[in-house]
Amino acid sequence: MSEEVLAQPGQPGQSVEAAGRVERRSIDVVPLEERHGNLRSMGAVWFVANINLTAMATGIVCLALGNSLFWTLVAIVVWSFFGTIFMAFHSTQGPHLGLPQLVQSRPQFGYIGAAITVFVFALANYIAYNTSDALLSSDAAHSVLHVPLWLGYVVAAGVAAVIAIFGYDLIHKINRVLTVPVIVLMIFATIAAFATGHITSSMLAPGHFHLAPFMTTLAIVGGFQLGWAPYVSDYSRYLPPSVGTKASFWWTFLPSSLSAIWVFGLGALVGAGTGEADLVPALQKAGNDLFTGGGDIIVVGLLVGLLAVMAINQYGGSLTMLSIASTFKPFTPGRRARVATVLAMAVIVWLISAVVGESNFDSFYASALTYLAYAFTPWTAINLVDFFFVRRGVYAVSDIFKPNGVYGRWGWRGTATYLTTIVVMLPFMVNPGYYTGFIAKKLDSVDYSIGIGLVVAAALYWALTRSLDLSKERELAASDPLYVTHDLREGSEV
Repeated sequence: MSEEVLAQPGQPGQSVEAAGRVERRSIDVVPLEERHGNLRSMGAVWFVANINLTAMATGIVCLALGNSLFWTLVAIVVWSFFGTIFMAFHSTQGPHLGLPQLVQSRPQFGYIGAAITVFVFALANYIAYNTSDALLSSDAAHSVLHVPLWLGYVVAAGVAAVIAIFGYDLIHKINRVLTVPVIVLMIFATIAAFATGHITSSMLAPGHFHLAPFMTTLAIVGGFQLGWAPYVSDYSRYLPPSVGTKASFWWTFLPSSLSAIWVFGLGALVGAGTGEADLVPALQKAGNDLFTGGGDIIVVGLLVGLLAVMAINQYGGSLTMLSIASTFKPFTPGRRARVATVLAMAVIVWLISAVVGESNFDSFYASALTYLAYAFTPWTAINLVDFFFVRRGVYAVSDIFKPNGVYGRWGWRGTATYLTTIVVMLPFMVNPGYYTGFIAKKLDSVDYSIGIGLVVAAALYWALTRSLDLSKERELAASDPLYVTHDLREGSEV
């Protein structure tokens, strides 16, 4: 099997991508001389990415689990912070290695092992989120503009596809431009939720606390934030490594967690105040009670945010498709390949959304969030333990792209840890109305699976890697022109 061709540092080429050009890189490493941008831009991406209809619908889904509004809001705050911690740590890997997120899984799972486990689940993640986005974008466009449902999706997917095709820099630029408008929009929506008398003091009283829905909110809210983890470093990989690990973490954690809490919480408040189970009618009712047409302004504004996040999902989905394809038939994906996969993502999502239908959005979305959270719990623990504690950020980057490189075709330690953790988690899982593990049934349907999964995966992978000889990898990294940073623990150049 041939090896993928990588761009080498020092080669002539464009040093800084422009938002008006189609991005030429895809899953290959970003050389040092092409690194550009700043952390504020990345922070804008992760703040705006949560301000959309789908994210706000998450709050209504959490409220429907059965806790009072007060305890639903508490759960949203706690689990948003919790889920974002892991996402933010993954984000720091981008500037350090200059690689897309999923490609970094090859050292743990192997060249082929990563493709048939992590890559497949990641593709399902993109498709599930964009299917949810497609359903809500169609519903919103139909409610406000009175266009056919299919047309609403086609236009939304078309706009998102164009943004995704242009790629990284345009996505960053659009989110920077949208930052102030979405803050103004959210302030207006928050005023609408409270000023019209829908939210009463009695509704904000604590009431009875129920542990089961509180923990299920972890799978939904924490899962939503953890859902960014498989592609979070895709949007930091062009940053120079000099931005540092700590700064990368905080410029991801704070914007993403705070916007998540705001939008999830507002969704729960609007749902409780209006009594509407569907988001679009709830927003229209709250906004229109403030002034005529106010609801439509909120819906349209959040629809714009939805287009931005659909572009992020289509971009990430295309990189995942290319990662899978290049695993089994190595090639160097260029602009044409990325355009083709972006369009393929749009078609796949359209077909699935047509089957699911707008009427089944709530059940589809809640189930997707829950199962994807389960799927990525072991992976996030394995990947972060490997990066921060096992290899300490030192990778033979060139070998990540070689089928017969130092990381091998199959990484038995990562695969064994992943499968074992899923088996351990199964008895503790709870997806209301669909599945409750036999141990969870004895625990009053309280879902402890994610916490257990994180601990088991981290401990088991750490134990299995104690026998790993890293000397060969570190020698290769020391002479690898694509590895430009240093040991995270020692802070010294390799």
